[in-house]
Amino acid sequence: MQTITAKYVQRDEDWTVTVSGLGKTLNGEASGIIAARDRADQLVEQLAGEGTPPTVVHLLNGSAYEFTSTYMTARLTRGPESPEAPADDERPAETQDAAQQGDEESTKPSATTTVPRKELGRDPRSTEHRYAHAG
Repeated sequence: MQTITAKYVQRDEDWTVTVSGLGKTLNGEASGIIAARDRADQLVEQLAGEGTPPTVVHLLNGSAYEFTSTYMTARLTRGPESPEAPADDERPAETQDAAQQGDEESTKPSATTTVPRKELGRDPRSTEHRYAHAG
């Protein structure tokens, strides 16, 4: 089994990641822990190449727990990702027309939306059981 270590060091908002294993060491930088983790994945691919994916141990201050805690906190606290909408003058003419029609339609009363309800008449014993497997 191949084991590769990714060590993270924070300097203000920037992160440095050092990936080492298989007799090689690669370095990278990124802004933010999430981007640093993505950069580490890229460096691991360069280091390991094709074949069996290696086991990667991510360490922050020598601790896998500290890395995981910091990384998951960043993942859970960041805002939803959404591409920025172009300004009105950057939109194609067709889109501007559609937006104007949408504005006009928004003043009209909207139709009620039907909410799907769970089917309660089923016998739970007849339901197929599906379990997720890690691995």
